[in-house]
Amino acid sequence: MPALKDVLGSLQARRIRAVQVDTPKASPFSQSLLFNWIAAYMYEGDAPLAERRAAALALDRDLLADLLGADELRELLDSEAIAAVELDAQCLSDGRRARNVDELHDVLRRVGDLTVEEIKARCESGVAEGLNSLLGAKRVISVAVSGETRYIVTEDAARYRDALGCALPLGLPEVFTTPVARPLEELVARFARTHAPFHAADIARRFAITEDRALSVLLALESSERVVRGEFRPDGVEREWCDVDVLRMVRRRSLAKLRHEVEPVEQSVLAAFLATWHGIGHSRVGMDALVETVGVLQGAAITASTLETFVLPRRVRGYRASDLDSLCTNGEVVWVGAGAIGSSDGRVRMYFADQLPLLIHGYESPNPPDGEGHNTIRALLAQRGASFWGSIKAALPSHSDAEVLAMLWDLVWAGEVTNDSFAALRAYLAGGKTPRVSNQRRASGRVLKARPARLARVGPPAGAGRWSLVRELVGEPNQNATTAVMHAVATQLLERHGVVTREAVLAEGVLGGFSGVYPILRLMEEKGQVRRGYFVNGLGAAQFAVVGAVDQLRSTRDTFVSLAHDSERAAPNLLAATDPAQPYGAAIDWPHTEGRPARVVSAVVILRDGEPLAWFDFRSHNLCTFTNTDHGAWATAIAEAVKNGEFRGAEIRKANGVPVSEISELTQALAAAGFVESYKGWVFR
Repeated sequence: MPALKDVLGSLQARRIRAVQVDTPKASPFSQSLLFNWIAAYMYEGDAPLAERRAAALALDRDLLADLLGADELRELLDSEAIAAVELDAQCLSDGRRARNVDELHDVLRRVGDLTVEEIKARCESGVAEGLNSLLGAKRVISVAVSGETRYIVTEDAARYRDALGCALPLGLPEVFTTPVARPLEELVARFARTHAPFHAADIARRFAITEDRALSVLLALESSERVVRGEFRPDGVEREWCDVDVLRMVRRRSLAKLRHEVEPVEQSVLAAFLATWHGIGHSRVGMDALVETVGVLQGAAITASTLETFVLPRRVRGYRASDLDSLCTNGEVVWVGAGAIGSSDGRVRMYFADQLPLLIHGYESPNPPDGEGHNTIRALLAQRGASFWGSIKAALPSHSDAEVLAMLWDLVWAGEVTNDSFAALRAYLAGGKTPRVSNQRRASGRVLKARPARLARVGPPAGAGRWSLVRELVGEPNQNATTAVMHAVATQLLERHGVVTREAVLAEGVLGGFSGVYPILRLMEEKGQVRRGYFVNGLGAAQFAVVGAVDQLRSTRDTFVSLAHDSERAAPNLLAATDPAQPYGAAIDWPHTEGRPARVVSAVVILRDGEPLAWFDFRSHNLCTFTNTDHGAWATAIAEAVKNGEFRGAEIRKANGVPVSEISELTQALAAAGFVESYKGWVFR
């Protein structure tokens, strides 16, 4: 400090001079300050709302006003906290009401003048009748204020007489009638202590004085730092007044609520958030909704049999298969196989054509088939480009249609070959693998004679459309593009999940696992593009979220809290067990159950408010129920799925590993939903 004084004194005396110099980088002293400043304020703008409000409320009030301005206080203080503080100060909340005559006297001393009705509101049952005993003992007196009779403690008699001109009853002790200094200030100060932020007009109405007189008293209290003026109420439009202790209490309660909000949410909240994030149940229609849905789902390995029966219809109301075909035939969307499931199903990934070259290299690929016929198809498509079934079959004349079709689909599920529409995939899922003879027979079965200008035959439905090599659409992988690939994958994971966890990445089959995208997510956090935190309980500390996703996640939790005592809960949601928006069995462990649920192709999960009610496999006829399950809700949901044509029927034979007929509460729920008992189980057709 002496050296600093010497330098400043020399500058003032002009013995030395200051010269501004722009250096290539900061000095070592400035670098440390700059680093600390960046570390403190790097995330100030992109932090979730609860963290921003909590950090602001933890500051000193004067510093807060300097940093944010008075207007921002409306956004920081919680309206529920303001109301709760005022109820406590007014002795209107539970535990604050008078339980006997002595406590009634304390209420009048603390709150001030009250009418009979106001006294009753602040007393437990039967206590208000004790007012007469207080009047008889002259511990309480009645005065006329603002044209109505109010009751005050005898100690306040001189204040009301000198401030408001109230007439006092005879016979009061002299100690209670001695004039006091600044009586109106004392009454207004007590009003401020027992009210949340208020206006000067509120005081004028309460004490029947002019607003100017009330304002002058408030200014005097402000000068003595007993009240402050600002914009406090979130729904206010004018500046208010507030007692400093009341404002401190409001800030503490608002901060406590905000700190509760920044606590990690339960895993069931994440499940409910994902359904909202994916737009499930929303009224989105048309091609734009489908494009938005593909943008969220691209890169995810989706079971082909559920894509157009559950996944897309749940996100796009009135989904039409022709819209997806249009996107594919126009070259805007490409689908790629991601592994076969049995002999009649598999997984597919959808991509936008412009993002395909990057995203496809970020996911694990199945092992390619190695056979002479497979190599022949590869060579044909590499040489001739996109080809129809006829050209592919002609390249393998010694093989039957069924054999060529099987080899072609081996390449499809290996992610090497794709089609320009979904028609062939639909036919494959429907079991249409055999050649189809066309124009040879009519409905009556009569054989037609072949004519030169007539097409004699077409290929099988599962071979329809144009087939092409995926690498021709992607190009050869560039070893230097690894960073760009992983950045594209990380961005897509954030787009699909909102909150990315290690478990979610592992379930996606990302190349390199979570360690492959973690460096990218960390750099995105450093640049302020994503937020890192502990958002979901029990899923590890390395969680990354896009801007707005954390606030929506917590808003989902708050909605559950507000509806906790509601008798009308949301309708259950039926999702495919393999749906990317269904996290159980992937990012989240299944809840405790006696059964063995799994993310299999033919299974569905019935959820409500993020909690799984039941898991049902239509193929194996097995049912799993979870703890605290509403049996009527999931039974009705399964019946509605059959009624809507999503399944031909539902037959439940076993529940939690035992015959369903042995569990009476389940059979009652099934009977109420319309199921009928059969010799094997319970059936709904």
